[in-house]
Amino acid sequence: MGSWHIIFTLGIFLAAGLVSGTLGELFRLPKVTAYLLMGVILGPAIFDLIPHTHIEELNPLTDLAMALVLFGLGNHFTLSRLRRLFHRVLPLSVSEILATFFLVYVGLLLVGESGSAAILLGALAIATAPATTILVLKEMESEGPISEYTGILVALNNLVSIVAFEIIFVAVYFFQGDSQHTSVFAQLGHLGLDIFGSIFIGIFGGLMISYGNAIIKGSRRMIMLLGLIALALGLCRTTGLPYMLTFLAMGFTVANSLAEEEVPKLEKELNPLTGFLCVLFFIIHGAELEPKQFMEAGLVGFSYIILRLLGKYIGILVPARMRGEEPEVSQWLGTTLFAQAGAAIALSAIAVSRDPVLGGHLQTIILGSVVFFEIVGPIMIRQSVLRAGEVPLINAIHHTAGDPISEFQAMIRRFLVSFGLLSEIDQPPDQILVEQLYRKNVKGISQTATFNEVISFIEHSHDNTFPVLGPNEEVVGVIRYQDLSNTLFDPKIGSLVRAADLANNLETVVYPDDSLARVWTKFREGSYDCLPVVAREQPHRMLGVIRRWEILKYYIKGHRSAQSNDSK
Repeated sequence: MGSWHIIFTLGIFLAAGLVSGTLGELFRLPKVTAYLLMGVILGPAIFDLIPHTHIEELNPLTDLAMALVLFGLGNHFTLSRLRRLFHRVLPLSVSEILATFFLVYVGLLLVGESGSAAILLGALAIATAPATTILVLKEMESEGPISEYTGILVALNNLVSIVAFEIIFVAVYFFQGDSQHTSVFAQLGHLGLDIFGSIFIGIFGGLMISYGNAIIKGSRRMIMLLGLIALALGLCRTTGLPYMLTFLAMGFTVANSLAEEEVPKLEKELNPLTGFLCVLFFIIHGAELEPKQFMEAGLVGFSYIILRLLGKYIGILVPARMRGEEPEVSQWLGTTLFAQAGAAIALSAIAVSRDPVLGGHLQTIILGSVVFFEIVGPIMIRQSVLRAGEVPLINAIHHTAGDPISEFQAMIRRFLVSFGLLSEIDQPPDQILVEQLYRKNVKGISQTATFNEVISFIEHSHDNTFPVLGPNEEVVGVIRYQDLSNTLFDPKIGSLVRAADLANNLETVVYPDDSLARVWTKFREGSYDCLPVVAREQPHRMLGVIRRWEILKYYIKGHRSAQSNDSK
């Protein structure tokens, strides 16, 4: 309905994004979920306010949003980081992919689905929504093994899903004896060229970005970045190449060919545009969702959802426990992979173009299940990193769950804060306890670690103070960044020392029942940037860390709120 100009539709989407983002904060929903729900409200599912042609015309912007998100994801995959993590992540990835594929495939056969559809849906179930997953992690500012592993698993899932779907589709037609698909080798060759072509474009584009970044400065660098990304996206769309692989390869190339200190600057320049486009991406994506398709999917669709959830969760839980991973990883990593959209939707559309009957059936299941996965997925991602203790201070305060009465009271308080009738931080620091705030899923350095292992740990840490742990995870001392200066320039000493030799005596620790005010006093008395949090009942057993800058940020937030109230 409606025949207004498309710019008016764009204005509606942006206004809706502003409102839904505010409501998401009010009701403690991930912003991604709030945007999707607002899109559903604006779309044909409820009010049908947006002309369908406008949604189609704005799709290039959503493609660009996805390209920027994948590029940013690829920027985190340096070879040194992959070497450090791959031996731990790869077994989890293989297990999760196989468990998801076989549970969906066998389970759908048992509920009466045809073999061709079941095996193709098994391949589609592997895919995980990159934009949804990565943006929720960014919103939560999460940091830890779960957040780190998730990015790699998302990339591997989509790569395997795309390749497996294409190979299985060729195999299905081969075994059915379809005359239009007699040359299996030709089909596989075409698939190989697609993959090679998309990766080649990404690598070439990444090298051009790294080179251009060195010779182009100022605002022209943003033009260069967007120009190369747009050219690569347009080339992929024109030739039909899988652009998701292109931008993962492009980000990976930039991460490994650009100076290490320049990569964060590049991301910082793109973040405002990425955030803006992603608001449109999720609202437009929500407007395309039709909840009635969830019902149309029927028993097969319901089974697909349950089996995929089980595959993701069990596929991580079992190998993580067998390999002795942290309890948080085994319990919560699988639930960060629930979201599904982009790759699965695109592959089902390809199936429709090749076989309207089989593809149409697959698309009904995928579009019906996406309604569930895109709404529930972001909520589970947020809960996973929150429960695992990977959320920093400010977000942990904001997102901590409570009972219905306290949630209602908190909602009223936030409403009053928005009108300046109440201070934003209504709890004095002496009433806020460390156990509510500290970052839990943080590792220390083993006292037996070699000097090279200590350096490797520090290279991948955001702190300047590092707890040293004994055999029972007790804190036996701390290493400060400045303490390493003499050893770094003496290779003879560096080859002999262990972490225990570098550690200083533990001057102060923090307990879970300490108040925020008491902790801040300890920070002011020393030069630590973070302090280990230890258990009282098991002396010095490390529970996590609490950081100076996060507490300072909390105080600043309260100070600004108080100033705002005083000025009124």
